Amino acid sequence: MAGLLRKPRGTRGQVHAISPADAGWRHVGFDLWRLGPGEVAEGQLGGREAILVLVEGHATVRAGDADCGVMGTRARVWEQVPPASVYVPPGVAWSARAEDDCVLAVCTAPSPGGRPVQVLGPDGVGRETRGQGTNTRYIHPIAMEDRDVADSLLVTEVFTPAGHWSSYPPHRHDEDDFPRITYLEETYYHRLNPSDGFGIQRVFTEDLSLDETMAPGDHDVVLVPRGHHPCAAPHGVELYYLNVMAGPRRAWRFATHPAFAHLSR
Repeated sequence: MAGLLRKPRGTRGQVHAISPADAGWRHVGFDLWRLGPGEVAEGQLGGREAILVLVEGHATVRAGDADCGVMGTRARVWEQVPPASVYVPPGVAWSARAEDDCVLAVCTAPSPGGRPVQVLGPDGVGRETRGQGTNTRYIHPIAMEDRDVADSLLVTEVFTPAGHWSSYPPHRHDEDDFPRITYLEETYYHRLNPSDGFGIQRVFTEDLSLDETMAPGDHDVVLVPRGHHPCAAPHGVELYYLNVMAGPRRAWRFATHPAFAHLSR
């Protein structure tokens, strides 16, 4: 496996193309497109479903015979309104033509197919508050377990205020032992405000056989193949991330690190 911190390859076009083979796992894929007005992203995935998330900007989206029209809810992610998103089943061609500067995330995972194209948001995506004190953060659950909108994918976005922790207390979801815990691979697509700031993310197992601490920048992606994976936003820097999870079962069950279990009560 290559390193867990992935830097974008440029500032225009397909700046991330993370396949399961590239990540060294079996389920999650993540692509990111940064488009200028009139530029087009497009694709078709064989046995994989996709959720397209308009992170920023507006685009005319098509998937198969479905014309979703112009989609998008925010010029900047920091407006913190729920994003527009679309489910695309396996084998269906999709395209997104940017109407203005646009950031499009393409989240993928295996699927047997059979679901239709479906617009998932912004309608139906609420805003939740999680945690307390300096562990408070704000969630847009785009396609989590309580929404039966995908076969494998779990997708959510999180806004972490400056000086706060997120994905905390440390927790892991790296065993297939439902209902105690589920095996879910995960990617974090990070954004920073200001954009020249940095965040902190540690990915580690309890035996420390995996122990990496990274400082992701704006548009970086962190891979979480296993272990705990807390994040921190430094004073003066807001942290956003888009999470993509998938595994053998579409359920999010996790185990908190024993040293922090008292914080989950």
